[in-house]
Amino acid sequence: MHKLATLERYTPLAGVAAIALLCLLLSLWSGWFLLPFVLFAALTALGVHDIRQPSHSILRNYPVMGHMRFLFEGVRPEIRQYLIESDQDEEPFSRDSRSLVYQRAKGVEDKRPFGTRKRVYDAGYSWLTHSIAPVHNTNSDFRVTIGNAGCAQPYNASLYNISAMSFGSLSANAIEALNTGARMGGFAHDTGEGSVSRYHKAGGGDLIYQVASGYFGARAADGSFDREKYAVTAALPQIKMIELKLSQGAKPGHGGMLPASKITPEIAEARGIPMGIDCVSPAGHSAFSTPLEMMRFIGELRDLSGGKPVGFKLCIGHRREFMCIVKAMLETGIVPDFIVVDGTEGGTGAAPVEFTNHVGMPMTEGLSFVHNTLRGAGLRDQVKVGAAGKIVSAFDIARALAIGADWCNSARGFMFAIGCIQAQACHTNKCPVGVATQDPLRQRALDVGDKSARVARFHGNTMKALAEMAGAAGLSDPNDFLPRHFMARQADNQMVTGDEAFPYLPEGFLIDGVTDSQGYKARWDRANAASFAPVD
Repeated sequence: MHKLATLERYTPLAGVAAIALLCLLLSLWSGWFLLPFVLFAALTALGVHDIRQPSHSILRNYPVMGHMRFLFEGVRPEIRQYLIESDQDEEPFSRDSRSLVYQRAKGVEDKRPFGTRKRVYDAGYSWLTHSIAPVHNTNSDFRVTIGNAGCAQPYNASLYNISAMSFGSLSANAIEALNTGARMGGFAHDTGEGSVSRYHKAGGGDLIYQVASGYFGARAADGSFDREKYAVTAALPQIKMIELKLSQGAKPGHGGMLPASKITPEIAEARGIPMGIDCVSPAGHSAFSTPLEMMRFIGELRDLSGGKPVGFKLCIGHRREFMCIVKAMLETGIVPDFIVVDGTEGGTGAAPVEFTNHVGMPMTEGLSFVHNTLRGAGLRDQVKVGAAGKIVSAFDIARALAIGADWCNSARGFMFAIGCIQAQACHTNKCPVGVATQDPLRQRALDVGDKSARVARFHGNTMKALAEMAGAAGLSDPNDFLPRHFMARQADNQMVTGDEAFPYLPEGFLIDGVTDSQGYKARWDRANAASFAPVD
């Protein structure tokens, strides 16, 4: 298969070289074909250069032919804009969004002339309310401390980190480039459910170890949770936090399977699974079945890790079920250190279309609900909240912080930073830039040294932009963003403030029995700490 892939990519270069050789022979024989020989010899030299250069993954995988992409996207932008796609088309990320990441990752000019391309009078447009007295922020290394009273090893996290992407979904080179970039930039990298691979370790960056329903890295032979294996994995110095995954936004409530044919020795090593057998990730966990059991499991994960911060990740579905978990926190006294709220707009390598499009709550509504439920239960000061779901710009981060997040994660933003071109071939093993593939020849296109520097640069430049946005609002720290700092247009001449769209509800209102107009109290009364089933 790899030989066929090599032929597929390098056939144009081989053809050019063969024609150059033929033209040389004919020119020696007849004196003709000298000009074609020079042309094809130049193209051959270009192809050899393409294979050897580290910056452009497309050219490393598709020498000579890869330049067609840059012709259409760079030299003749009007061809792309008017005949192919506009800058604002979102499928799922607009070219404007991708270009911003590419520019910040490369460290090139990210400014734009001639005013906004946004349709500011369309419903849904939102903006930051700035101050006449702006603040000049020189520091952009914003941090949040994660870890409550039950945590012995709190983690001082960046406000922007790499979201969960497993080795197996991403290539070895991609994982190493991401983690090396995280080390260089001083931020964290979530392992995804595929556990800690040798490529995470090679990068040396801070890790968030995700424990999902497959319990990879802590898995017994029968697929159940193995406490001893978990303790060994969680004790790795690189691991700073442990994240229990309940669901992900792109396919909430859906399990997965890695076919035996796709399991390599390196994937088997990282996940702790045998070769030659399909690897199943169930939709739900086997280690617990009730909210109370879940809290005790979280307490056990924290103890076995030596007191590292432990939390969970979910996409909000039945809101009452999340309230069941919060009630279990109150009843057991075991409070997780953090919660990551993923939105249905989250990405994945492959998911059923119905799940991607129509299952799960979008991030902003889910984040607001989690934030206010914790406030209502009097627990918000003990639990830090992360947010994930199409967060690639400083504005995206600022808005999430205003709604209730303490920090943000991004997966596809950092994928763009290492060269993803949104080819949407992640599930085919034929990623053209070597990001989402296990084909060793395709992933060779991704140069770890070049791309890790881009990861660190993208993070640093985004944080600098966040510092500037906070300063424009008159704030010295983006953690001070509140809903009132943002406005949104509902229709022409109809605007709402963030306070109206995503209000902060009173502290302790659920426990104190205060009624509210958003249905929190009714769901709270139906929530049961002993079961995810509703109270009749």
